Amino acid sequence: MQIFKKVLPYFLILTFLNACNGKIPGADARKIPYDPDERVKRNLEEGKGFRLDDTFGKKSGSGNFEFATANELWRASLDTIDFMPIATANYSGGILITDWYSDNDNLNESIKISIRFLTNEVRSDAIDIKIFYKICENVVNCKITQQSGNLKTELKKEILKKAAVYASQTKEKDFKPYVMTKPDNRSN
Repeated sequence: MQIFKKVLPYFLILTFLNACNGKIPGADARKIPYDPDERVKRNLEEGKGFRLDDTFGKKSGSGNFEFATANELWRASLDTIDFMPIATANYSGGILITDWYSDNDNLNESIKISIRFLTNEVRSDAIDIKIFYKICENVVNCKITQQSGNLKTELKKEILKKAAVYASQTKEKDFKPYVMTKPDNRSN
């Protein structure tokens, strides 16, 4: 038993070290600029970084709740279906589900919309929309079907159109090119 207690830590360390293959996922030296200032500039332009002067330079109130307003697809989806009651809105999970909705003209027919966000980029395959129809003969006898067609196409087109407008407004308002603050004294 004493030998087991002494050997076990070494065995665990060797097992963990053996599991490491030495590769950093996503790191390809051919795609990354050698110059650190160029890397910083590229990362900031691609939205992969942040600036401390923007974060700490401003005094804010109790908190900053701009997480959902930064995603143009999320905002456009909420604006497009704002007439319907929302049953589930999970920003981190990337799903938006409405409750059953029917207009006053026909109370026996209802519609429910589910929007799943596949990416944050504004493009045609970024969202998956499902539309469900519920037709009831009486309160107990209802038939629910999933349909695709003109409404799904129009809804997707409207969301993407609004998202593109929001994206261009955000780009115009928030884009700040990176300016190097200290001179480059290195020699290559």
